[in-house]
Amino acid sequence: MNKDLLYYIPTGEFGKEGVLSLLKTHPEIRFVSLVGIDLAGNDTDEKVPIELFLKNYDDFFAGTAVQTDGSSVVLMNIATLNDARVDMVADPSVNWYIDYNEDNIYDNGRPVGTLRIPCFLLHNGKFIDSRSILKDSCAYVAGKLKGLLAGGKTVKGMEDVPFDDIADIGFTIGTELEFWVKTPSETETVQHLSISQRLQEQYWQRMRGNVRTAMEEAIEELDARGMSVEMGHKEVGGIKPKVDDAGHTVDVCEQLELDWRFSMNPLQACDNELEARIIIREVFRKYGLDVSFQAKPIIGVAGSGEHTHVGICATLKNGKTINLLAPTDMKADFLSTIGYGFIMGILKNYEATNPFVSSTTDAFNRLKPGFEAPVCIVTSLGHNPAVPSRNRTILIGLVRDIDNPKATRFELRAPNPFTNTYLAASCLFLSSLDGITYAVTSGKTPADLLAELSKKPGDKADYLEAGRAYRCEDNVFEDFTQEERDAAFGKPPATVWENVKTMKANPDKVAVIEAGGSLNATIVDSFVASIVYRWKNELIDRIIPATEALVKGFKKLDSEDDLDEERWDIIREKKFELIKDTKSGKCLCSKLKAALEADDYDTASDLQIEISKKSEALEKEYNEYALNIVG
Repeated sequence: MNKDLLYYIPTGEFGKEGVLSLLKTHPEIRFVSLVGIDLAGNDTDEKVPIELFLKNYDDFFAGTAVQTDGSSVVLMNIATLNDARVDMVADPSVNWYIDYNEDNIYDNGRPVGTLRIPCFLLHNGKFIDSRSILKDSCAYVAGKLKGLLAGGKTVKGMEDVPFDDIADIGFTIGTELEFWVKTPSETETVQHLSISQRLQEQYWQRMRGNVRTAMEEAIEELDARGMSVEMGHKEVGGIKPKVDDAGHTVDVCEQLELDWRFSMNPLQACDNELEARIIIREVFRKYGLDVSFQAKPIIGVAGSGEHTHVGICATLKNGKTINLLAPTDMKADFLSTIGYGFIMGILKNYEATNPFVSSTTDAFNRLKPGFEAPVCIVTSLGHNPAVPSRNRTILIGLVRDIDNPKATRFELRAPNPFTNTYLAASCLFLSSLDGITYAVTSGKTPADLLAELSKKPGDKADYLEAGRAYRCEDNVFEDFTQEERDAAFGKPPATVWENVKTMKANPDKVAVIEAGGSLNATIVDSFVASIVYRWKNELIDRIIPATEALVKGFKKLDSEDDLDEERWDIIREKKFELIKDTKSGKCLCSKLKAALEADDYDTASDLQIEISKKSEALEKEYNEYALNIVG
């Protein structure tokens, strides 16, 4: 870290003249980039010379200084080829970061910097970007909640809360970023990684060599940008690296995690996450390490999640902050009335939220039993209010500290590092409002709401749906069979298309997330169209070719006995079924491609699941075949 560099401009600390003066003292900052976020979570990076920014400062906030081509980013059916202009409006309500290029040194000996300013995207007079959706969604929920609690309203179990004194409603977001790092030449087998994971050899182990150095530097870089890192550690996946004759660490293949302090500003929380990914990539690559933020970069080994913590609070007129999820007596109750409504709204309407959380095939590759990733719409509160516990097998769980009510929050475990947190958080807060409204207006006590949340699948309820359970304190993976899970919590989608179909089959739940007008029908339809488009084209151009390459790699070896020949014949037949057309019919991969090209997504989804299962099974069979040949 270079103490002479400016790493960020904190919001609110400098007025216009102060910002301009600060930038003039750092001539190495040569460019400005307005950072807009499309519906897929991609960030723009259009470099503007600093001289133009200094000259036209006010225009950047009026949206008249910078435009972009909206048809080239994920704003499907909104910014089209014949209506592509999108204006970029700078956002002064969050921190501005400086991104340095250490390969380009300015006259004063410092690296050339680019000032990254988060912005909103304006198309035909309407904001259509992920950041504006989160901002407006939170404003809508805050306004509705203040109205719901106004007028001296008494909420059972929360009689001591001075609702009339509420000045504002706040939303908290915190994310935990997991990722894999490896040396480019590393080709460690899935078998070695898997056994290391099962033996729990890696979790929280001491980091060594270039991994340790990169992690330490990444923490310092993030701290320099005001993120206040709370922890960096090894995760469950990986193997022990080796050291070559020169003392260099080689054959690195490890899973890591970085956590930083949550933010009371939802936009800032999501911006921080985006900046963190950039910094982590750059720092680790400087030390010869590839970084992957994929949800499941290695099939058969632990994937990377981005557990997202959400909460809601009230700021009183005297400046005091109250966590609206926390009960009056932390040892007697799990949650407040509003807290129960918060989680009930999220769970009941999750079918509408799910596509915004898990939107790619990569995401669904992670969401499978056996890898500590959630597969069912269910929560956990703990076994006893007086003794907080954590169930890591559920979708979204309560996190609480008896001695610190302000820490009460929920952790959603389904997101991955490429989840668009801006949109996912919007859905969570919007759907929570639906449940809070029910909890407050029903007149029910916290005990009544707990009973409804804890209902059995056959029990009827006033708000939650009959036929399913919503709370589980058992191990969802090990204490239930697949059939029992589906019966208790509903059958989870296995592909992007199944996720979209489930969403479309629940228009009442979609209406809940569209109620605020920001995440409106146009935005939802655009997002859904974009993830289906990506799913289709990834299958055709990446996943089918990858499957074909994998299966073609299963070559016949020199047989040593009849068992080898018998096993190879079975493997050859299964190879044909997967990737080779014959006179008698098309192979599964050809059928999948044809279904996708015909927009027959129901058939394509079923074929994707079948191909995935059969190719994984075939890989195991081939390994067994190959290992049995002594040679």
